[in-house]
Amino acid sequence: MTTDPASPYRIEVRNRHSEFLAQPGKTLLVAMELAASQAIAVGCRGGGCGMCKIRVLAGEYDRKRMSCAHISEQEQAAGFALACRVLPRSDLVIESDHFVEGL
Repeated sequence: MTTDPASPYRIEVRNRHSEFLAQPGKTLLVAMELAASQAIAVGCRGGGCGMCKIRVLAGEYDRKRMSCAHISEQEQAAGFALACRVLPRSDLVIESDHFVEGL
């Protein structure tokens, strides 16, 4: 597990059998796009649409503010977040594709 704050973090997207590297200070969505990966659905890139909803299974991260319209407090407690609002602090194991249309 990467713990050096200057090293990139390894992001494993378990249900997509994919991985990419995230530079410190970059959100998961930006890091994925910089790595030319398509492991997470992309929408508005600002937390307004919920398209990039993921579940973090392992690892440490910080979250920017997220709308309760897309991530409830219960979901946050269960590891759900929006990839455009997540800043990794270690290697992460995630699942993508948790967006549900109409919510």
